[in-house]
Amino acid sequence: MNATQVKTADERILQTSPLRKLLGRPELGSVVGAIAVFVFFAFFAGSFLRASSLSTVLYAASTIGIMAVPVALLMIGGEFDLSAGVMVTSSALVSSMFSYQMTANVWVGVGVSLLVTLAIGAFNGFMLTRTRLPSFIITLGTFLMLTGLNLGFTKLIDGTVSTKSIADMEGFPSAQDVFASTITIGGVGFKVTILWWLALVAVASWILLRTRAGNWIFAVGGNKDAARAVGVPVTRTKIGLYMGVGLGAWISGQHLLFSYDVVQSGEGVGNELIYIIAAVIGGCLITGGYGSAVGSAVGAFIFGMTSKGIVFAEWNPDWFKFFLGAMLLLATLLNAWVRKRAEATK
Repeated sequence: MNATQVKTADERILQTSPLRKLLGRPELGSVVGAIAVFVFFAFFAGSFLRASSLSTVLYAASTIGIMAVPVALLMIGGEFDLSAGVMVTSSALVSSMFSYQMTANVWVGVGVSLLVTLAIGAFNGFMLTRTRLPSFIITLGTFLMLTGLNLGFTKLIDGTVSTKSIADMEGFPSAQDVFASTITIGGVGFKVTILWWLALVAVASWILLRTRAGNWIFAVGGNKDAARAVGVPVTRTKIGLYMGVGLGAWISGQHLLFSYDVVQSGEGVGNELIYIIAAVIGGCLITGGYGSAVGSAVGAFIFGMTSKGIVFAEWNPDWFKFFLGAMLLLATLLNAWVRKRAEATK
């Protein structure tokens, strides 16, 4: 065996090393953190390990995770979306007001809402790629516009800051089954949003790891100029990522509407930061080019455990933001350490 063959063999051994594969996973740090949080609340909160408590935790995680998945993909692509939180409310408002004002089957409003949220996402992506302005500025502008539109249109059309009830309209029961039903397993109720969340994680993971589009996402997040130079459709990829956020906002918005029947126009402000935090805790880099959909799911699960674990432990919920901030810093440091260890094994 000559020197070239020996070198190739060595490289193959490194590429298949279980330790290297493990350390190279973006979600490793978040998984370690999730285990630590689980053990912590299992010890300090007596009711945390009950099946009903697990259902509550998973529901809280799913409401964040549905949005954290497309936000994570967007961050891997090197961008942010500060309008994601209020876009969820916009989605619910469009469905509700269109159905009520047009006295149409609520599924018509659901369809119109999907088109509107996808259009908002496409607008963000188009403005970003055309103006070359930072995504922070573009989506901050969209955030402010949507916040004003949500409140202004609701008061203009309905006369109040909340929508009218559509519970007695045709199609409401079936839409509620799709977006806000409860599935009973072993006597414990689990919200259907958990299935939506897991489905999004599976699809996003497949896109990232098994498709050409996934390679494009990592490429534009790592270096968009280099990606463009080798033929990656940067503009189309970024617009598609923003439309993905719009899709997540549509799902979350419909759940919001069909869970409570009415929607408050001021909801959603601040949630965009929680989605970003879940993605970062899950291993996504602020600078782009690194992360995973599974990591965002783990980050959302940590959020769910923390938010509900504090309640189960009967602690003052005012401390929740402190724990969330501490987890963000610890997860970021742990992820940085894992990446350095992974690079050291190469």
